[in-house]
Amino acid sequence: MKDIILYGSHYGSARRYAEKLSEQTGVPTVSYKDTPALSDRKTIVYLGGLYAGGVLGLIKTLHGFSLQEGQKLLLVTVGLADPDEPENQDNIRASLQRQLSAELLNRAKIFHLRGGIDYQKLSFAHRTMMKLLYQSLRRIPLEKQTAENRAFIETYGKQVDFTNFEALEPIIHEIQR
Repeated sequence: MKDIILYGSHYGSARRYAEKLSEQTGVPTVSYKDTPALSDRKTIVYLGGLYAGGVLGLIKTLHGFSLQEGQKLLLVTVGLADPDEPENQDNIRASLQRQLSAELLNRAKIFHLRGGIDYQKLSFAHRTMMKLLYQSLRRIPLEKQTAENRAFIETYGKQVDFTNFEALEPIIHEIQR
């Protein structure tokens, strides 16, 4: 049984993490669009970008899949929100619950990483969604805004990158376990 790293990425953060993880572990990485059969894999690592409340490619990749004895699944979300904030963790978990069976979710090891954004590279649809969110958040009184909302407003329209390859260490440890 071999290990595999799969990723779903629109703008590159999840792909960069997957490639770095592959480089550090020797485990091959493949886009979710080219997912091979998973039944003969020992460790399946899925890194997916968080977009509009969902993890890109996760449903397509794991639809109808169930872990066999001896297999392990590592789910790694990559988004802008600070994963150390409990509210963000709850939101990510709720998103995963909408996308995966309870059995698969309960058996998976879950990790969260921060990515980046370059507003100049966003598609028209994503740029429009971000603009609407920005306008909505600006209407909330400052004292009622979360730290994450304030950070979003502060960085809106800019290029920001929170990528931290050192954050891959617990994932590497879990793969090698």
